[in-house]
Amino acid sequence: MENGGVYRETTEAHPASARGPRSSLAIYFTLGRLKGRWGYKFSQLVLSLLAFICEEIVSQCTLCGGLYFFEFVSCSAFLLSLLMLIVYCTPVYEKVELVKVKSSDFYITLGTGIVFLLASIIFALTHDNTSAEISAVVFGFLASLMFLLDFIIMLCKKLQEPRPRKPEATPRSEHVTEPLNA
Repeated sequence: MENGGVYRETTEAHPASARGPRSSLAIYFTLGRLKGRWGYKFSQLVLSLLAFICEEIVSQCTLCGGLYFFEFVSCSAFLLSLLMLIVYCTPVYEKVELVKVKSSDFYITLGTGIVFLLASIIFALTHDNTSAEISAVVFGFLASLMFLLDFIIMLCKKLQEPRPRKPEATPRSEHVTEPLNA
């Protein structure tokens, strides 16, 4: 018996080749949703990482409270900025409501910028003047500046958006003198 009618070819051409030059993970990553703010988001990520790395190089400290607070804040800022970058640049963006993404980004950026600035000030006042500590403080101030600058840009865009107006009360055409239970 001939197997030609029963068995057919089971393999297909690789579907990724039909997609064009973008393949594998690159098809899931786009910077288009950030609309000109990708530079701020990327610099927040890099500067907070550099502040964290410089802080981790510090081998000993006299007043360690400022160092520990700065360590926590710089690591948290790096992780939060990475999270927001992932949300904006991957298909996760379509899974979450647009209003929630923008609101989360707005408040995360504001909170991170304020707390990072506070941690940088405290660490600047309590460090031991080593080169690693000074560079961590500089990167901390630069990162907090980028967070606050991004927040100001988001605030300006939010204030420029037209707000929906409440519908005006339309006059009732019914007779006002009629009893309600009639």
